[in-house]
Amino acid sequence: MVYICIPCRDEDRTIGVLLWKIREVMAELERDYEVIVLDDASRDGTSALLEKYRRVLPLTILSTREPVGYGSAVERLLRAAAGRTRYPKRDAIVTMQGDFTDHPDHLGPLLRAYEGGVDIVVGAGADDATVPPPPRIVRFARWLGRIALGRREAGARDGNALLGFRAYRAVVVKKALRAARDRPLVTTDGWAANAELMKVLTPFARRTAHVQAEPRYDIRWRRSRVRVPATVREILRVKKVSPLEPGGHRAA
Repeated sequence: MVYICIPCRDEDRTIGVLLWKIREVMAELERDYEVIVLDDASRDGTSALLEKYRRVLPLTILSTREPVGYGSAVERLLRAAAGRTRYPKRDAIVTMQGDFTDHPDHLGPLLRAYEGGVDIVVGAGADDATVPPPPRIVRFARWLGRIALGRREAGARDGNALLGFRAYRAVVVKKALRAARDRPLVTTDGWAANAELMKVLTPFARRTAHVQAEPRYDIRWRRSRVRVPATVREILRVKKVSPLEPGGHRAA
């Protein structure tokens, strides 16, 4: 089973098309799947649109009355998927954006790497001349973010630790949740939450890898929500986060 987890806030222009594209791709891949969307207090037509798609897709909708932010939304989705899995050593939990930044066409390479025995697969940026470059503010924030995070924690030149299109083996998430006990896995927001997840989940993974999956900023309809100063501040907080240990505490 593949649990596709999507945090979503005010994405009524893209979420429906995204879900339908996921349906097409997963049918081609011939994989059992469930989509779990967290509607983070949307004020547009997102909620009504999601209800329509629940009739034709294996779709579970979570919702919040007040915005909780990207980091908390992703953790709630991970907890929901980990609680549903019956075969945690086989099932995958995929995280992706609701604004079409993460294209469903990349699910194939992501899942093939996962099925090759990798516990965490990250969709990393690539130099693809056929894909329009990200907005200038995104490129600037990504560049500063890699510097703030540091080469070791960024993982590679493409800064894949900051990108959220990933496949996690469900057992890795379950082990991390047990180790965290009643504490959150994620304490940061935005791109920093992606980097923090890599830091806290990697100790429970045997193998990690990345596949080329360039984010598509040319498809979404809205402007970027990236705020450079806030993004850098959150990323700097990640460097102070200690990894989890199986004994249920943070490493010194």
